[in-house]
Amino acid sequence: MESGEGRRQEKRRKRRGLILALIAVILLVVILAIVLGVTLSKRRDDFNTKFMERCQKFKGYNCQKIWDAFQQAYVNRDRCDVPTEAYDPLITTAPFESLCNRMMFWSKTKKVVHDFTGRKDCFKTVEDTLLGSVLNELVWCGKNGSSETFTTGCPKWEECEKSAVRSFWNRVSAAFGDFACGNVTVMLNGSIDTPFSPTSIFASIEVKKFKSPKVKNLNVVLVIQKNSVTNCTNESLKNLRMGLDKGINYHCFEVPDSHLKECSSDPEKPCGACW
Repeated sequence: MESGEGRRQEKRRKRRGLILALIAVILLVVILAIVLGVTLSKRRDDFNTKFMERCQKFKGYNCQKIWDAFQQAYVNRDRCDVPTEAYDPLITTAPFESLCNRMMFWSKTKKVVHDFTGRKDCFKTVEDTLLGSVLNELVWCGKNGSSETFTTGCPKWEECEKSAVRSFWNRVSAAFGDFACGNVTVMLNGSIDTPFSPTSIFASIEVKKFKSPKVKNLNVVLVIQKNSVTNCTNESLKNLRMGLDKGINYHCFEVPDSHLKECSSDPEKPCGACW
C-alpha cells in the first residue's frame, strides 16, 4: 500500500513539474513575442519620427501629406514588386524648387560631392532636396496584406529591381533629371576605368532626361586622385558626350580631390572657380 501510494505521489509530482515547465515555456514565448512586437513597433515609430523630423526642416510643406503619399507607394505590396510609378503621387506632393544652374549630379563620388555641397551651398544634389534628404540612407519596405512600414527583412539593393528603396531612388532621380535646366554639373570618379558607367543611375536614367534648349551646358568634373587611371579622353566620357541631346554643350574638367577640398573650404571662392 505504501509503495503504491508513493508511486502515485511521484507521478503527481512529475505531472506538476511538467505543467509548471509548460507554463514557463508559454510565458517565455509570450514575453519574447511582446518584446519583439515592442521592438518592431519602436523601429517603425523611429522611422516615422526620423522622416517627419527631416521633413520639417524644409519650410512650407505638409509633411503629414507627404508621409501619406510616401506610404501609399509600397504598403500592402510584395517587397520586390514596387514599380517606380507607384511614387508618382509622392513626387507630385513634394515638387522640386527651382534649381537652374545649381543642379549637381554624381556617380561613384557620393562622399566627395556631398563634402563639397555641404560646404558650398551653390550646388544641390538630389539628396539635398526634400525627398532625397528625408530618405537618404534609410531602408523600408511593405508586405502583402499589411498597411505597416517595415525596416527589417527588406531586400537589399541588388536583390530585386523593384524593391521599395530602389524604385524610389530611380523615380526621384528621373524627376531630378527632368528638372535639370541651364548649366548642369556632374561629378564623376577618375579613379575607375569607366567613370560614365552605362549601369549607373546617372547614365541609365538622369542624363537621358537632359533636353535642349532647357539644358544648355553639361560640365563634367572628373575627380582625380594620385592613383587615377582616367582623364577626360576616356572612352566612356566620349560616349557621354555623343549621347547628349543635340544643342547641349559639353565641358570636362580634371580636378584633383585635394583641390576640391581646399576650394570648398574657402568662403571667398565662388563654386565655378573650383574647376
